[in-house]
Amino acid sequence: MTPSATAPRTYRAGIVGCGAISRNHLEAFAALDNVQVVGVCDIDLSRARATARAWDVPNAVDTVDEILALGVDIVSVCTPHPTHEEVVLKAAAAGVHVLCEKPIATRIDSAERMVAACEEAGVQFGALFQRRFWPAAQRIRSAIDDGTLGRPVMAQCSVMLHRAPEYYNRDAWRGTWQSDGGGVLMTQAIHQIDLLQWYLGDVAEVYGKVNTYRHGDYIDVEDSATAVITFTSGAMATLEASTAVSPNLGIQLRITGETGASASLTEFPEGSDGRLDLWAVGEKITVEPVHPEGVEPNTDLSTINGQLIPHHTSQVRDFVQALDAGAEPAITGKDALKSLRILLGVYESARTGRPVRFADAEVPAGVEVPADVVARVPAEAAG
Repeated sequence: MTPSATAPRTYRAGIVGCGAISRNHLEAFAALDNVQVVGVCDIDLSRARATARAWDVPNAVDTVDEILALGVDIVSVCTPHPTHEEVVLKAAAAGVHVLCEKPIATRIDSAERMVAACEEAGVQFGALFQRRFWPAAQRIRSAIDDGTLGRPVMAQCSVMLHRAPEYYNRDAWRGTWQSDGGGVLMTQAIHQIDLLQWYLGDVAEVYGKVNTYRHGDYIDVEDSATAVITFTSGAMATLEASTAVSPNLGIQLRITGETGASASLTEFPEGSDGRLDLWAVGEKITVEPVHPEGVEPNTDLSTINGQLIPHHTSQVRDFVQALDAGAEPAITGKDALKSLRILLGVYESARTGRPVRFADAEVPAGVEVPADVVARVPAEAAG
């Protein structure tokens, strides 16, 4: 029987890096009928072989060149952050599509080279920000687009997480500027930074501070950060993030639109599906407890990653469907570059003590602060 000309193509996939997050990619590909994982790769060949045995993958190798030589159509990049560029550039040169874990890089120039290489090679470059695929996150995006919220004007984001010393000591690369590229902003809050820029658009300016309050004996990056973010639309947002919290308080992100309506997204416990804890539209407010009683707040990394597998699967499915359609996936390397630029702007602002400006912001009609306002502040209030 002759196969139908419209039958979906079968894709050969390879996974580079067999650490904890590779399970999510293996599960996601296994859920798709038209993808076959043909090889896994890790610099520790014994770990690659163990992964291949556990997942019935036919090939285990220890170099990127070998995984590409298997004739793969897609590679998933699950290696430590600063090593992503080498894998992506080699894949692009071989004409192979790329799915890369966040952050795609720890430097802007590296990320720009990756994006440019994939564009020049004509391959798709997707970046994993699977929280966008929560139904609750999608509902907020729809409420922006259909006018229920309208254009966002204010946002508040709180990322207050628990990490034990064992988390940082598990892998030598964790918690270092050289290998991790940053702390809570780079490794955890980048997901919420992605959501902020997805909802509010391009960023005009960031001003931020970073510090290390709890984990300073074994990491040299920040465990806590705050930032004020201004968007080119004129919208404003605040961000607080920490891994020095015990117990874990989870993540909340609230958006207020130009209609006056507000919606809030909560992830508690960490790794659970985002849910709408506040929907304030028209004359009604619907709420759910942010921290329900009886819920264990501190969740281990394996459980967090495991609970995200369905959303990894949704994003990987979107990526493969985009390949079938000859279109861009929902989240591209260019999107990931935006999030990286924002968080690196916070680091630069913290270093210099000054705001970092990317672009001009719209100036909505509103209050103009008189130039002499500081002189009118009582001396005791001024400090």
